[in-house]
Amino acid sequence: MVYLIVVSLVWGLSFGLIKTQLAGLDASFVSLVRLGLSLVLFLPWLRPRAVPAPMAARLAGVGAVQFGLMYVAYVASFRFLQAYQVALFTIFTPLYVTLINDLCARRFHAHFLFTVALAVAGTGVLVYHEIRPADLGAGFALIQFSNLCFAAGQVFYPRLMRRCPGVKDTQVFGFVYAGAVAAAGVAALLTTDWQHTHVTREQVGVLLYLGLVASGLCFFLWNFGARRTNPGALAIANNLKIPFAILCSVLFFGESVACPKLLAGGALIAGSLWLNQWLVRRRPVE
Repeated sequence: MVYLIVVSLVWGLSFGLIKTQLAGLDASFVSLVRLGLSLVLFLPWLRPRAVPAPMAARLAGVGAVQFGLMYVAYVASFRFLQAYQVALFTIFTPLYVTLINDLCARRFHAHFLFTVALAVAGTGVLVYHEIRPADLGAGFALIQFSNLCFAAGQVFYPRLMRRCPGVKDTQVFGFVYAGAVAAAGVAALLTTDWQHTHVTREQVGVLLYLGLVASGLCFFLWNFGARRTNPGALAIANNLKIPFAILCSVLFFGESVACPKLLAGGALIAGSLWLNQWLVRRRPVE
């Protein structure tokens, strides 16, 4: 769980950076550069013979969906939404995580759904009054597609790794990023105007930070942590970044939000996480 909290803190800053520093850059180009840097970061640890070729292909498929397609849609949504709105519209990811997990397990976990719904409600409290009908268009649809992709990867990656006892995450995560780069690369070939793409020195710095830290290190730590916690806590943790993101938008990017709602929403999310862990201790996940 500690890994998920640390990653949430880092991601809380990323919403504002993308909106304010990468405006004007094609979403697929940003995704390709960011994920390409992530792949480079993990190539030294990649052990191609650690798993059979079919398993490597499955891991690459997870990466293509969880990080490649997810991030193309995520970055594209900033064309239509403010940074805090992007953060807000990710609130449904925990529901997708727990529902996909239940479908795969072929068993309904009512206590997970209850605590996750509480976390979603708490997140909605934060800036619910900022939602306008105009926002419920392309930006909202892109974010929900992004949420589904990210949720699916969080469920399937631990399931795949359970089939590889003795294999370290670092030895195979390069396959995951290779799949992500392939998906982002196809999108970039279709949408990026390479001839008119110009990157400033400041944007290079932001891309390096996002690619090596917010993506490269943090995506790995997120999936690493996902293997070491229960599905309910994992689902709720998806919303921890949102109060952090809103706080960062206020402190560093000049946006405003009602502090009582931030505190109330944060308390509900924290409470849902505590309740989930208490319920799991009373009724361990099978």
